[in-house]
Amino acid sequence: MSRKTIRWLVLFSALSIVGVLIMQMYWVDRTLDLRKRQFNQRAHVALQEVAQRLAQLNNVMQSANPVEQLSPDYFLVNTNATIQPEVLEQFIKESFQKYNLITDFEVGIYDCTTNKIRYGLLMSTRNDVKSPVTTADWIKTDKYPYYFGIRFPEQENYLAGDLQGWIWSSVLVLIAVSFFSYALFVILRQKQLSEVQRDFINNMTHDLQTPISTIRIAADVLKTPAIVTQPERYNRYVRIVEEEILRLQRQVEMVLNMAKAERKKLALELEWLDAHELIEKIAQPYEGKLTLDLRATSPYVEADRLHFGNLINNLIDNALKYSPKNPEVSVRTYNEGDKVVLAVRDNGIGIAPEHQKKIFEKFYRVPFGNVHNVKGFGIGLSYVRQIVKTHGWKLHLTSEPGQGSEFRVTIPKK
Repeated sequence: MSRKTIRWLVLFSALSIVGVLIMQMYWVDRTLDLRKRQFNQRAHVALQEVAQRLAQLNNVMQSANPVEQLSPDYFLVNTNATIQPEVLEQFIKESFQKYNLITDFEVGIYDCTTNKIRYGLLMSTRNDVKSPVTTADWIKTDKYPYYFGIRFPEQENYLAGDLQGWIWSSVLVLIAVSFFSYALFVILRQKQLSEVQRDFINNMTHDLQTPISTIRIAADVLKTPAIVTQPERYNRYVRIVEEEILRLQRQVEMVLNMAKAERKKLALELEWLDAHELIEKIAQPYEGKLTLDLRATSPYVEADRLHFGNLINNLIDNALKYSPKNPEVSVRTYNEGDKVVLAVRDNGIGIAPEHQKKIFEKFYRVPFGNVHNVKGFGIGLSYVRQIVKTHGWKLHLTSEPGQGSEFRVTIPKK
């Protein structure tokens, strides 16, 4: 499957998921709004019936619109006469049960002599339990001398209870969408890993074949009888074989060490060593390609000699690979408080900010279109990060595109 096809698949899948969620939320919201209107209508009809029965009981004329809704859960009912609490309770419960308003409600009766709503009582059409409630914050009106108020404190829960089927269907949709999203993520991740694996195998095959081919050519030359009579040429080819074998050994060791680090089995054999001595030894094959500026006054560090050497080698090799034809690579050491800092700087192509964290990931290489012009496995800097992390050191990168890069390893003195 091509990258373009995968991009379109991801786009359409994301749009489908968003569309399903939006539609589900829309219909739940519409249904909840419909339930609220139905509840309010039934409450209006039930309270109008209560007002009518109270008017007949008190022989007074009923108002044209006795029920007024002041908030989503609060109603006032004009009675035009005094109200007996026991009668009001009976009328309300009977009317609510008749119109299927099976919920909790609060009742408050307005007292015109004190200008307060009294008789706050919490009741329910589910049972006969009663309990007092405060009515100090209830809204009052000057329109009617006699009225009572009804509040529905559990209105949202009541409506949500009616929507349990919708809510569960929404939950199932979300679960299905989550599984689909996870499956899509796994597919894309596997696709990425497959591409990374393919690139790694191609790069490794190429980089391993190069020293092998060089060694084969040098061995063919060394097998010729005439080479014995040419000591300088003979020594040069022997040196080439030694260098290529050493290069091949470093590449194999780096792959093996990365595998160990991945399994968290990167064992360290710590010793006190002279960092300057090790740097100078590693820099010898690069003579003429880099400069040393070793200023640390106390260069002794506690480290694993093999891995610390590989760290220095990888940073130098990386600086040279990504530098122009005339590289200017410097290796510096200096003290920063009680710490020793190793800095490798180059005048190469630099690294854009969006790639600076990713270059320490295994197999990651800064893309230049679809082409990698620089040889390598894409594990050198990842190996460096593993070494730094295992030792408990700090690794910093400063880089700008076209301005080169500087890698700094901060080593605390124990």
